[in-house]
Amino acid sequence: MRFCLALASTVVLALAGPAAALPRYPWLAEPALAGNALDRRIPPPGGFVRLPEAPGSFAAWLRELPLKPGRPAVRLYDGRLKGNQRAHVAVVDLDLGPRDLQQCADAVIRLRAEYLYSAGKAADIAFDFTSGDRAPFSKWMAGWRPAIRGSRVSWNRRGRPDSSHAALGSYLEVVMSYAGSYSLARELRPVRPQAMRIGDVLVQGGFPGHAALVVDMAEDPHTRRKVFLLAQSYMPAQEAHVLKNPEARAGGAWFEVEGFAGGLATPEWDFTADHLRTWSRN
Repeated sequence: MRFCLALASTVVLALAGPAAALPRYPWLAEPALAGNALDRRIPPPGGFVRLPEAPGSFAAWLRELPLKPGRPAVRLYDGRLKGNQRAHVAVVDLDLGPRDLQQCADAVIRLRAEYLYSAGKAADIAFDFTSGDRAPFSKWMAGWRPAIRGSRVSWNRRGRPDSSHAALGSYLEVVMSYAGSYSLARELRPVRPQAMRIGDVLVQGGFPGHAALVVDMAEDPHTRRKVFLLAQSYMPAQEAHVLKNPEARAGGAWFEVEGFAGGLATPEWDFTADHLRTWSRN
């Protein structure tokens, strides 16, 4: 038992340290091509510029998310085409899995977890189940597994210590099964649109609810007007994609922060300013 505890502690501490040896987007079989990074593919509107983000931050990581070449169709988890192919301008190069799990809030959770893992902060990965119980990846890495019966969650040591990316995938499958927009809306804290940052989340908790992730922002240096990009998955589980702004001319993707106070219409969901949330650490 002492050996197992020591090994588990070593696993957590190793991933809490520098991430020099970890791939930036660890789900990819090969490094992403720079030309397919989000910030290379989607220029800001005329007169707007992207503001610098701290290297290694969640914002910088999201801004350079790998996109699939061109504008491919969005596919569902079972390989079928999504019915609405007019909602997106680009598809994120993010695997989906064969189960109906990676829906709207789940894609947000997945991207947050992938960032923390790639940044050497695996010990910080933790999400709330719908029951309100906290599910930290640090416990999973140490070999503990949740036993869920109705609204009751208990943890038992049933696995071997494992800090691999495959272990993260197994952990996320459980989180996606027992978390969603309802738990994510309660877990994150409200933020005003004027204080929006890359990495913030639009989330309306419910059954169903919806969530979309702010993946980039730009500003007009003269007027200080700000615009942002949103990425989402949807129901059923489908490839994450960068949304088109249905009110923009010529199929543009950028949304305006200033127009947010009166509500925000996205192709498949309407949000209000009260739905904007941020992480405790962004």
